[in-house]
Amino acid sequence: MLYNIHTHASSNDENVIELVNFFPHEINLSLPNFTIGIHPYHIDESKLYDELDIIEKHIQHPHFFAVGECGFDKRIQTPIAIQKKILIPQLLLAEKYKKPVVLHCVSAYQEIIEIKKELNLTIPMIIHGFAKNAQVAKSLYTKGFYLSFGKYLLLNPKLSDVLKEVPKEQIFLETDTMAQTIYDVYQKASEALDEDVVSLIEKNFERVFNP
Repeated sequence: MLYNIHTHASSNDENVIELVNFFPHEINLSLPNFTIGIHPYHIDESKLYDELDIIEKHIQHPHFFAVGECGFDKRIQTPIAIQKKILIPQLLLAEKYKKPVVLHCVSAYQEIIEIKKELNLTIPMIIHGFAKNAQVAKSLYTKGFYLSFGKYLLLNPKLSDVLKEVPKEQIFLETDTMAQTIYDVYQKASEALDEDVVSLIEKNFERVFNP
């Protein structure tokens, strides 16, 4: 069995357990596994409490695996202070119900590290779509963050070297919105680590998501 911890569309592949990302107002409960979060791209302060209620309403559903994706993005116009206002209550919900968090993070890694410390969060926090250098990776995994690799592992040869530096128990794989499959990502990760990563990712998934 393969595990895809972040995608926006189900492949309906019976050999893959995939966590399909939903925004609060587009949930499809018929899918076997999903996550729900308020993405920085879709922030609407007037809907915050309504959307938080939707997340909390579903957070104990047996198919609900994680809060997210949510997080910080410094490349959009929404001020980081407003993004933080939206992110914090989602993180607190995850902490309350002991759910992992799938994080979108663009040019705001220090802010993510600080907010984890500030809120004294104990839940697993996964940076999805990681594509930065070994220094950034180390700043995250030494603080307990998990790193999920996908499209950029296939596109950027240097990222294979970064993957080698990450503790194996803190690695996940994903497809997000890319055209390539999770099989492609597994193959690339296996080549980079010089080992079959199927059992490695399975153990990480079972430990973190506790299905």
